[in-house]
Amino acid sequence: MTERAAVILAAGQGTRMKSPLPKVLHKVGGRTMLDRAIDAVQAAGCEKVVVVVGAHETGAQVRAAAVARLGENAIAVQDPPLGTGHAVLAAQGALAAFHGDVLVTNADCPLLEGRDLEPLFELRQKGATLALLGFEPADPALYGRLIRGADGHVIRIVEARDASQEERNVRACYSGMMVADRDRLFGWLAKVGNDNAKGEYYLTEVVAHAVAEEAQVRAVFAPETAVMGADSQAQLSAAEAIFQQRRRVHFLGAGVAMPAPDTVHFSWDTQIEPGATVEQFVVFAPGVKVATGAVIRAFSHLEGASVAEGALVGPYARLRPGAEIGPQAHIGNFVEVKKVKVGEGAKANHLTYLGDGTVGAGANIGAGTIFCNYDGFDKHETHVGEGAFIGSNTALVAPIRVGAGAYTGSGSVITRDVEPDALALERAVQAEKPGWAARFRAAKMAKKFKAKG
Repeated sequence: MTERAAVILAAGQGTRMKSPLPKVLHKVGGRTMLDRAIDAVQAAGCEKVVVVVGAHETGAQVRAAAVARLGENAIAVQDPPLGTGHAVLAAQGALAAFHGDVLVTNADCPLLEGRDLEPLFELRQKGATLALLGFEPADPALYGRLIRGADGHVIRIVEARDASQEERNVRACYSGMMVADRDRLFGWLAKVGNDNAKGEYYLTEVVAHAVAEEAQVRAVFAPETAVMGADSQAQLSAAEAIFQQRRRVHFLGAGVAMPAPDTVHFSWDTQIEPGATVEQFVVFAPGVKVATGAVIRAFSHLEGASVAEGALVGPYARLRPGAEIGPQAHIGNFVEVKKVKVGEGAKANHLTYLGDGTVGAGANIGAGTIFCNYDGFDKHETHVGEGAFIGSNTALVAPIRVGAGAYTGSGSVITRDVEPDALALERAVQAEKPGWAARFRAAKMAKKFKAKG
């Protein structure tokens, strides 16, 4: 099979986002648009990926993100910005040693997937010299039209502002994505001029040069949602809504019970096994796995956490990164768990913070318990043994271990390790003054009546 590479255009400043964060680093489904673009081209078999970034301030942030994902050799810089054709030319050096097909795509199409790009390579395999990705939008007003001849081959792309009325009636539009052999692509780009109002070099002009060489130019079509851009906060929100609906349909079809699916928010990598239940208004941030039989109750937030078979989480629970909830364990209302492994059948049902450590199988964590894990500089661990019982309103000051089967008295501040099966108490001696309350009330009432008299 012909080798595949991709050039991802990410040099724009994205001013319509009106955000200090570069456009392509905004997220859909908890994943940046840049990462989603890389995911898509890699899923389409592109082993070599080049990201074209700008030399402006926001370009440095995009560059850093691309380097973290792909390495320094995957970066090309467009400086100054002189149009889409010029941006692709900036990647020529990075692809100097590459021989094969090059896909050109955009970093701001967050719903694009590998399956949407694969047909472009299939067109190449069938003999097309230049393969274009088209779509038929509900409102084609602003898009360039794909003008095709009687044989179906593309003969030109016409920008909306330059189109005749007959051409405006064409519904086939160009997405900005194409595939061609590396040498041919850069050969056509070398011929592209900038004799236009903006003085820019447009990628679409390669079609005219390909046609002039009598090369076969063909188009394949993707759904409008696949190639929709996200240039503004409104468009980003629209893309998020489509992504979320797709994930809801997926999980419902996979056997996940959701009584109110429209209220559940998923991440790009959420994993939920069939037979799990997700109640209303649950948010899955990145890195969550939920096993069969588990129940995630309403208004819970999970991130970087795993929930084992038959476990119960929520309502109003928060699982932070590193939380591992064991089989049949219970994490109840207003309980927060961070970097703690909770053993099988253990329970923390109310108003508790568990941070850094472990809770053994069958242990019971009383309401108001706190793992005091931070001393202002470092994090320390708390380990609660199997079958231990932590009384309500206990503060466990880490580093500390509570042995298997041990108890702590309610209201205690435990600062030293507790032996297995022991009872640990830390309280002031309770003092009682008989009759004090009655005398107090009588004095108050006498003062009140005297004031009125």
